[in-house]
Formats: sequence, structure tokens, C-alpha cells
Amino acid sequence: MDFSLDNQSTTKLADMTDQKAVDHQNETIAENAKKSKLPKRICLVGTVVDDDEVASAAKLFNVPVLSSETGKEFCDDDTWMTYYILKEFEGPIFENIYRAAVKNKILGPPALLSASKNVSDGLPQHNRPIYNYSMKGVVTTFTGIRKRDELTQLVHLIHFMGGSIRKEMNHRATHLICSNAYGEKYRYALTFRLNVVRSSWVLNAWENRNEAEFSATNETFTTNHRLKIFEGCRVAFIGFPDFEKANMADLLRSYNGIETTSDDDTCTHKVVDESTVKYDHGSEESKFFVVKAEWFWTRIAEGYAPEDDFLYKDYMQSIRNEQAEKCERRDSLINYSAKTQRKRKRLSRIVNDGTPVSAGKRRSSISDAGILSESLIDYTASPDKNETPKSSEDIVNEFSTKKFSMRHNHFMDFYHTESNYVGILETIVKLFKLPLEKMADENPDESDLLNKSEVKAIFSNFLPIYEVHRKMLNTLQEINSSWKEDCAIGQIILDNRDSLLKAYPPYVNFFEQMKTTLIEAAQSKPRFQAFLKINQAKPECGRQSLQDLMIRPVQRLPSISLLLNDILKHTPKANRDQDLLSEALKAIKEVMTYINEDKRKTEGQKQMFNIFNEIENCPPHLISSHRSFISRCECTELSETLSGRGDSLVLFLFTDTLVICKKRSRFHSSKSPNSTKSNSSSIKPYKHIKLIPLSSIRTLADIMDSPRAFAISLRSSINIQDMSKDKLYSFIGRAFSFTKTPSRKIRGSNVSLTPSTISSMSHLKLQSSLTLNDFDMERKTHDSVPVPLTDQMSRKNMNPTGLGDM
Repeated sequence: MDFSLDNQSTTKLADMTDQKAVDHQNETIAENAKKSKLPKRICLVGTVVDDDEVASAAKLFNVPVLSSETGKEFCDDDTWMTYYILKEFEGPIFENIYRAAVKNKILGPPALLSASKNVSDGLPQHNRPIYNYSMKGVVTTFTGIRKRDELTQLVHLIHFMGGSIRKEMNHRATHLICSNAYGEKYRYALTFRLNVVRSSWVLNAWENRNEAEFSATNETFTTNHRLKIFEGCRVAFIGFPDFEKANMADLLRSYNGIETTSDDDTCTHKVVDESTVKYDHGSEESKFFVVKAEWFWTRIAEGYAPEDDFLYKDYMQSIRNEQAEKCERRDSLINYSAKTQRKRKRLSRIVNDGTPVSAGKRRSSISDAGILSESLIDYTASPDKNETPKSSEDIVNEFSTKKFSMRHNHFMDFYHTESNYVGILETIVKLFKLPLEKMADENPDESDLLNKSEVKAIFSNFLPIYEVHRKMLNTLQEINSSWKEDCAIGQIILDNRDSLLKAYPPYVNFFEQMKTTLIEAAQSKPRFQAFLKINQAKPECGRQSLQDLMIRPVQRLPSISLLLNDILKHTPKANRDQDLLSEALKAIKEVMTYINEDKRKTEGQKQMFNIFNEIENCPPHLISSHRSFISRCECTELSETLSGRGDSLVLFLFTDTLVICKKRSRFHSSKSPNSTKSNSSSIKPYKHIKLIPLSSIRTLADIMDSPRAFAISLRSSINIQDMSKDKLYSFIGRAFSFTKTPSRKIRGSNVSLTPSTISSMSHLKLQSSLTLNDFDMERKTHDSVPVPLTDQMSRKNMNPTGLGDM
């Protein structure tokens, strides 16, 4: 679009940016038009003549409708007020008509069609050319746009679409068009919730100028052009660890910011980690903002953070003020201590030998008499009180700290740690849980914040722990306020044993899952990450992350056990709390044992479900509460009875069952080259072949043909027709591996070989044969006596491949 204007037009453009001048000009033109009462007519210019809809709309106003290629022949006619209808608001035709007398009007087809809907109002009275009304009611102002040509173009387009412009921000402004997310106008716009958009908002609206019912104020359209929170900001990060700096830089770029160095002359913001760096901004302050890290995270979390509220110099000034106050308090304490010592000396002299209070210093008789009379009243026996005078040592001891027993000191350790622990739990509730729940309720569709299910996944098992420890702390406070050596500290644990037993297992069992949810949410949701960082910087958190705080419940019970043990060591046997503390220690250990056992069961169930989901056509009854997974082995079949000789198999050993599966190759053989990735990912890695109860296995054999070969012999089937089938299975490969230690743990696994497992497998017969054929013949002709599993493991002349080391 060519906006080259002569001097007169340039002056007119300058007047257009001044709303008062424009309003005055409009009023003058309206008055002149009213006085002159010139007749009106419509002139369709150029290609508009061929638009039947526009031509029909023009006829509705009951005025002459003309047509022309350029409209030039009507520009000099002063006897008519002519409305020129043009499709193009640029080029020589538009410029010639625009430079004509001010009484002529220029409308775009959309503006004429819009006016035709209310013919009774007549043709619109506008001094400026109006193409459409997509920006009707919009009042804009500019900041940060330095190119005059760009600014001139934007001014014209806004006017063409029915909008208006103000030089300064005021209560009438609706939109701020800018390129930088900082400055006074930007702050004003965000403070009063105005729309802050890029210049592309105007340009894109002009591209849609011919769309019917299009509005530039549409929320969806405006959202696509809103200025991002760091747009135009060139930020330098100072004093942060490399990993955190990289994370902050990624977030900065995602919000259209630019990372730079501290020595860059174009830098607009310097973000300083105030906890590690003492940055001297010196005289450079006027060139850019030096702010704390909290400014960065607050801006992400809340959309805006005024730099003045987070200036680094203000933070340093507050630190200096705090240090000065500490020095003043320290000096006052030193002076008070010296004054106290002098007073002690004076009192000691008076009591011992009546030495004057201050030799060498003149003191009034009233002051001396007061001290002497006070000493006589306090330390001289009277007829009413048969008391001995206090010595100077007693007087000095009154100023010393009272000493407590070791039992009380260890109780105070328990009390203070419990108080701190409850404080941490309360911090989690007030700073994290409640605000996140509120944000999830108020912004259910906000993708950068946690939704309700994610908040529940993180905090659902937390409140019971908080409640039980609040109750315990209240009891500890009562004991502390009225301390006695025989107070029942152990009773606190005994009274809350059941509550602890209910509260802790769910939290500990799902702690890893909760931590994973927390980490993934922080990585994928910038506003949530900013929320965590802001709270982490608060004094209540002590610069600890939410993840660090949430691990405290996992550590608390072992800590309580140690604290109670210390109290018990310093509790006399005659004290009634001796037995209570012993019972409390047992109760805590029972709770921890139950937690560990419950966690083991939970992990076992998860492992069983994972195995079930990896096996195609797996029998549903494999999932059972009384069954647990022990170990697995990968092998190759030597027989022909299961899948086929040479096939890769996987054996899953459970407490009462052996599951045999075929291992699929990495790429499914039947998959066509054109199959999609989703189809291949849906194929399970194992295919179920056979499920064998351990009670049906008669013999395990170590085949001597190969140091890694073994065979399984089944008992005869009840079905006579199946007696000759599936009786012998032989394999080669790494078999189930068990240690020979008394702990009976499975080698390479964290699962213990439980007594129930040993009992269910103790009937198995372990033999050693020279060849597989020898074993088959021996199996048919000889029925061996079962040997216990523990005895099988200890035989030196056998290599227990089937259930031992091969």
C-alpha cells in the first residue's frame, strides 16, 4: 500500500492523530453539511460496479447511484455530496478522491452494506474513509513502534476499519499496540486489563476486511495477537546454576523473549539470583532493570510483574537495613549485659560487706538510700518471716538459666522437631495445596496449571498425616506448658497408633508416583513451574522445593523412633513413662513394618499387572491377591511340544504357577511395510503358551548334554487320552537363579523366596542325567522319591539348573 502523501496530506495525518482536532473537524463538517443541505449521491467506482449486492444496497437509500471507472469526473462538482464506493483503499484512484474536497465521502463495500441494514439512519457521516466497521468502538494507542512508515500505515488502517487513536493512555483506551512487554503504557494497560496486542493484529484484521460479520475485537482473533509476557525483552541471567539458567532461558524464548549477556548494550533486564550473588549494578541502573529472580517467575505465573516491585537495589537496601537493625540489637544486648554485670557486683558488695555501690562516682543520697533500704528489706530477717539472708551467689544464680534434666532436653528435641514438622505440613497446605485447588476450580481449562485430577494425585494422601500430627503437637504443647518428670510422653504415640497406621501407608506407597506427577507437571506447565518457584523463594519454604518438602513425611517416622529412644535412655526405670515409651517404640516399629510390607505388596501387585499387560491372551485368573511374582528366565525350547524347537521362550515363575510364553521378535513378522507405527506399538512382547501349576510338576532335571540345559517332567494327566502328551519339556538358557544363603533370595531379584513358595515347590524331584534321552527313559521306568528344595540346593554332585545355578 502506497501512503506517500504531500505536505497538505501529512498535516492532515498529524491532525488525525489528535482526537480533539478530529472531533472539531467532524463537528465543523457536519455543521457545514447541515447548513448547505447539499443533495447526496452514490458513485460506484471501478470493479464495485459489477457487484450486484453492493449496487442493490446503494439503491435502498433513494439517492442517485452513479458509476465510474475512476470517479475523477465527479470530484470537482461542488453541488453534490458524493459517496464514493471503492474496493481498493490504495493506488492513484483512491489518492485522487481522498485529496478532493472534504465534503466527499469514501466508503468500502462492507461499510455500505452495513449502513444499508438501517436505511432510516441515512448514509453515514464520516470525515475519514471507512472501509468497514470491524474496529468500531476500538480506541488504540501506540508504544515502542519507532518506524514512522509503519506507524503511519497502522494509523490509516485503524481509521479505515472504524477505530480511533489516542496519543496517551486514558480511560477511553481499549487496546495498546506495542512491540515490547515493558514501559509505562504497558504497565497501565495491564493494570486496567486492556488488550495489549502486536501490530499484526491490525494488519491481519485488514486482511479479513471483506469477510462478512468479521470483528477485530473477537476474543479468539485477539488472543492470537496478544503480546507475550517477555516479548521484546532482552534478558541476562546472573548467578544461576547452569541447569536452572538453561531452563529459564527456554521459558524466556517460549514467551518470545531473548536471552543475552550482561555486557550487551541492548539488554533490557538483568535477572539476579539474590541468594548467591551480590551484584553491583552501579550507575547502569537507568539503562535497564536489575531485578530479582522472583520477578521472572511472578511474571510467568501471573502474566505481569512490575519491575519496581522486584528491584534488586531495593532488596539489597532491605538487607542492609536488617543488618543495621541486628547490629543495633546486638549493641543494646551488649550494653544490657554489661549493665547487668555491674548491678550484680553492686548487690554483691552490699550484701557481703556494705561496700559503697560505686567508688569514685558521686551518687545522690536518695539513690544510695534506696539501694540500701531495698537490700535490707530483701535480705534481712524480719519478725514475720523466719528466713535466712540470701548470699551473693544466690543473687547471681537468679540471673542464670535454669537447668533441666536430660529427659526434658530430649523431650524438647522431640517437641521442637514435631513443631517444625507440622509447620512444614501447614506450609504445604497453605502455600501449595489450597491455592492449587482454587486455581483448578477457577481455571478448569487452563493448560498451564494443574487440573483437579493432578492436584488430587499429588495431595490426596497428604491431609490425614497433617491432621494426626496436629493432634500430636497439641498434646506435646500441653506437656511442655506443665512439664513434669513423670509425664506420659509415650502415651502420645499409643493414642495415635491407629491413625498413623491409616495415614502413612497410602502416602509412602504412592510417593514415587506422586513425585513423578509433580516433576512431569513442572516440566510441561510453565505457569505451574513459576508458581512453585515463587513459593520456594518465600521464607516459609526456606528455599526448599515442593518435592523436598513432600519427602518429609517419608522421613518422619524413623526420626520419631530415634527421638523416643533417646528419651527412653534418660528415663529412670521407676518412672511410669518407661513402659509407655517402650510400647511406643514398638508401636512405631510396627507401623514402619506394616508400611514396608504394604509397600512390598503394592509393588508386587503392580509388577503382576505389568506382566499381565505384556502377555497376549494371558489367562485373567493369573491376577490373584494370594499370588506373587518371584522370577523369570529366558530360554530356548529343545523339545517340540510347546512352541517348537529353537523358539525363544520366557518363563515367569509365581508362588504357585509357572507361565510359559513365546517371546516375540522386535518387529512382528506378519506386519506389512505399510503398517502404521501405532499398530506395531500395540503388539505385546509375549504370547501366552501354557500355564502350569507347580503342583503338577513332578521332576526337574539337569541335562548333562549342555551346562545350561534343563527339563521339566509333569505328573500324569487325569485324562487318559492326554497321558502321552505334554509330559516332558526341555529348555536351554539362563534358568531361575536362587542363592544358597539362608536368606533364600532370588538372585538378580528383590523378591524373597517365601516359605509358602518353598512349600509349594518342595515336592519337585531334581535329577542329573547324562543325556536328554537318558532322562526320558528314566522318567518312564523309574518313579523317584521327591527331595526337599533345600536339600536339592546343597548337593555338590548336581548342578541345580531348574531351580538353582546352571
